[in-house]
Amino acid sequence: MRLPVLILPVALFLVACGAQPSPVFFGAERHELVLEDIRFVVFRKEDHAEVIRLGYLSRAERDAVPALMERAAAQATGCTTVGPGRGMWASPSLIGDTGEATFQLSC
Repeated sequence: MRLPVLILPVALFLVACGAQPSPVFFGAERHELVLEDIRFVVFRKEDHAEVIRLGYLSRAERDAVPALMERAAAQATGCTTVGPGRGMWASPSLIGDTGEATFQLSC
């Protein structure tokens, strides 16, 4: 009898599992793209972009991801990346994280 009661909360949790921007990027434009079979979501706000990689990659497959994230930011926004986000725009991730990155843009 408990199974039907759990279906709604589990379904709502799964719906909310999509890529979400960090708080500083709330309200940003959202772009989705695939580069070299890797899915990315790019959030653009003002002259900054946050890139989130979707899906699982083995350790060996992650080597090319930082360059692809920079390319994804440029392609999705039509701007040039000029470096990592700084100050309040800095990535909250650890150095070397291939799941999320922020970039400053020049448009």
